[in-house]
Amino acid sequence: MRAILVLIGLIALGVVAAMAMGMLSFNQQSGGSLPTVSVQGGKLPSYSAETGSVGIGNTAKTVEVPTVEMKKATVVLPTIDVKQAPGASPTPAAR
Repeated sequence: MRAILVLIGLIALGVVAAMAMGMLSFNQQSGGSLPTVSVQGGKLPSYSAETGSVGIGNTAKTVEVPTVEMKKATVVLPTIDVKQAPGASPTPAAR
């Protein structure tokens, strides 16, 4: 399947390239027209539909809601200490 799609794509690119280089040209020889169609008579069908209803409103209810308590605690956090090597200079991007 992929091979067919690749082949069609290559053919399309070849046609576009040939048209761009002037090696392929399409010229219309005569004008075209759509056929004439006439519609006479007929009647659209009629339908009857009954629908339900939807009610939207508000109701007050008492519910349990969790509470959040904030307290201070001491925790140990990791730290990183970076020291530059003696005599090294920063990279040009860092200047």
